[in-house]
Amino acid sequence: MNILYNDKTDLLYIRLDNRRQEVRNIRVSEDIVLDIGESDKIIGIEILDASRRVNLESLFPVEYKVLRKAV
Repeated sequence: MNILYNDKTDLLYIRLDNRRQEVRNIRVSEDIVLDIGESDKIIGIEILDASRRVNLESLFPVEYKVLRKAV
């Protein structure tokens, strides 16, 4: 997964699947576009005017944990 932010265009892009594949775009609102890939899975989320919609200061740097199921 990659998270990219362009401060000049105020565009936030969250890439969930890094595999190279054909995508189609679905605009779900004026400022949000989903990239749909193979098997109709969401592979990317584009947010326009991101600074008005997302608290960027809390987003960067990104922290994450990998949770594993108990065996």
